[in-house]
Amino acid sequence: MQSFINFITISRMLFAPLIFVYIAVLETFSITILLFILASISDFLDGYLARKYNLTSELGRILDPIADKILITFTLVALTLYFNSFFIGMMTSFILAREFWVSALRELNAIQNNINATKVTFLAKIKTTIQFAAVAGYITGLFFNLSLLIFISNFILFAAVTITLITGVEYSMNTFKTTIHKG
Repeated sequence: MQSFINFITISRMLFAPLIFVYIAVLETFSITILLFILASISDFLDGYLARKYNLTSELGRILDPIADKILITFTLVALTLYFNSFFIGMMTSFILAREFWVSALRELNAIQNNINATKVTFLAKIKTTIQFAAVAGYITGLFFNLSLLIFISNFILFAAVTITLITGVEYSMNTFKTTIHKG
């Protein structure tokens, strides 16, 4: 069962380049929406099964957020290319910059045995949910040819980026507050 749960998580990573191709190259949104729905369900399902069967693991704890980041990155970059959108590109850049920064903070905290400073918070989970909602809005808007939904998705993406940056600042403050007190 543990292998199956990890496979579900990894499937999200495998869906990401397919979604990219279907958006940016093939412009086929019926398959894109199906793949994104499956990926979104996998995000819920792997965690649910791991908790239900008490099979949470260190590997799963590491892979799950990475799978989310890979899915979001591939999809937002594809949307940037499809729409030729400075806005989506800039928002994606902020998301990526925060992810690189938080990864560095996590490495620093691991070295300093201070992993709680960058432990995933409830707000960080909300951030991921809103990122998924923005992407789902764009893809759904493309599939149904709903310009208003695409327009609204810009605001949802902006909200996601705002929360993304806030969580990055929180992790930074937690890290450096602890680092300064230890030094």
